[in-house]
Amino acid sequence: MIENNKLTAFAKYAWFALAYNLVVILWGVFLRASYSGDGCGQHWITCHGEAIPSAPELKTLIEFSHRVTSMLAGLVVIGLVIWAFRKFEKRHLVRRLALLSLVFILIEGAIGGGLVLTGNTAANWTPSRPYWTAGHLINTFVLIGLLGLTAWFASGDRRFVLRGPAKVWILLALGIAAIFVTGISGSMAALTNMLFPSETLAEGIAKDFDPNSHILLRLRILHPIFSIFTAVFLIFLSDMIRKAANKDALVSKWANVVSILVIVQIIFGGATLLLLAPIVMQLGHLLLADLIWISFVLMGASVFTAGRADQL
Repeated sequence: MIENNKLTAFAKYAWFALAYNLVVILWGVFLRASYSGDGCGQHWITCHGEAIPSAPELKTLIEFSHRVTSMLAGLVVIGLVIWAFRKFEKRHLVRRLALLSLVFILIEGAIGGGLVLTGNTAANWTPSRPYWTAGHLINTFVLIGLLGLTAWFASGDRRFVLRGPAKVWILLALGIAAIFVTGISGSMAALTNMLFPSETLAEGIAKDFDPNSHILLRLRILHPIFSIFTAVFLIFLSDMIRKAANKDALVSKWANVVSILVIVQIIFGGATLLLLAPIVMQLGHLLLADLIWISFVLMGASVFTAGRADQL
């Protein structure tokens, strides 16, 4: 996602901050998929009441390591903010984006703590868990979107111009909504697979259409449906933006990236479903979802850079 080889030290650090947070997010997926979310019990910020767990079992090590890497992610973003305030002038966009990134990584930590303290971990079910899951997904998307924008605007002298035809705003807003809805439905599907595992694909499909099944099982079918509609819309939108931008290199680049990632994701998602979502496939599926979101955000940013939206 880095667009040139002549990046400043700050820009390189900003891209590192984004990449590191993606690694932490993937480790969080492994934590959930391996039923290790309760590895420290219902204790936060301590682990089983200890600062460092003694004689830990495997799931405790997984949970504790996730907390440590998450704490380091927070420190990385704090460093990003301090550096941004030292490097850029007052009211510079990079300053604001870095500061917002810090706000949302703090919220991310609070949500993680809330999941633990309310017992919404591992295979535990509570009526509030879907809401926690949705909130976690939304906050994560906002966080990595902000980090991506921070790195991107730090990588070149770009002027953000918030003006353009209403249709551009509407289409991009629809794209954001579609990605969020699909992401939330995907997080719900992953939660459902963990709480109500199936031995075969046929068994899983039967549960989805059984009127006596849990509501999460009956809603699980929505994820592939939303995914297909969102994929078609994003490819259409990316192609429209690419053509309307009159072959603008920056806009075209990100439009192409979005289209390619969406196609790969649909294929990968289908394979994940057929293979009953093994952990490694879940990691790849979420990584692709995050990359699609970041690429879409940067495509939108490129449209509004230096007034390019007026071309659409």
